[in-house]
Amino acid sequence: MTPARILITGATGFVGPYVQAACAQAFAGTQIVGASADITDRAAVNTMIAVTRPDVVIHLAGIASVPVARRDPDRAFAVNFTGTLNLAYALLESRPEALLINAGSADCYGDSFRTGTPLDETAALAPLNTYAASKAAADLALGALAAEGGLRLVRLRSFNHTGPGQSDAYVIPAFAAQVASIKAGRQPPVINVGNLTAERDFLDVRDIAAAFANVIAHAETLEPGAVFNLASGTTRRVGDILTMLIAASGLNIEVKPDAERMRPVDIPRASGNATKAQRLLGWAPAIPFETTLSDVLASFRPD
Repeated sequence: MTPARILITGATGFVGPYVQAACAQAFAGTQIVGASADITDRAAVNTMIAVTRPDVVIHLAGIASVPVARRDPDRAFAVNFTGTLNLAYALLESRPEALLINAGSADCYGDSFRTGTPLDETAALAPLNTYAASKAAADLALGALAAEGGLRLVRLRSFNHTGPGQSDAYVIPAFAAQVASIKAGRQPPVINVGNLTAERDFLDVRDIAAAFANVIAHAETLEPGAVFNLASGTTRRVGDILTMLIAASGLNIEVKPDAERMRPVDIPRASGNATKAQRLLGWAPAIPFETTLSDVLASFRPD
């Protein structure tokens, strides 16, 4: 499938520019448009879809922070759930032939991770926080619209991803920002940390972006409402990631446990199985994790 026009919600967020670049490279001549409407405004979304008449909508917009969602659950559900449905209903009303690619989250698996094994797409959605619950609700509602309403839909459930440009509210950029600050002499060579025992499945945002282009390319062969995990299949201990960043900096940095930062880890290990994406989309992570860390660290260095 080579679309004439792709509409991207959340185009100016962390992932958006990478997805736009991946689609521009994959589909020369395709017009790529950033969404202009507030997705919580049903009428505005209807107008946007009617005017832009996209062939593909990549839905990235949403509240992506667990703490932010926890502080304002009403807003989280208004954006992540109701906003997503507004988009789906607008497509069914005026552009039913268009494909909706929804950026979901592996965080929706929640309690299912307690099995300790890499989860595939058949694992139950069992969210453990407000953010994950709002994303899971949207994922399930979209699936129902695909099954009974004719919505053309692909759902991507991405595992943890990072890269240059990600906010330091997230763990890897947070570590990188401190390492860079130490290297620049702006703070002592000490990093105070909380619990570093969690193991997570990390990917590069550029690999995530490539998956969206792969979905579009294979859209005609995919079942309605198809779900794909985007995962590396490899877990990394958060403490080991910090060690790798410090080693890459060439500095002697003390990692100091801080009792006030210590919190129990709800899910000790979260990993995914992305065999289905490899088989049906021809997608697999291509960027070495060491490259990802190096690029994130470099993005925090002063010019």
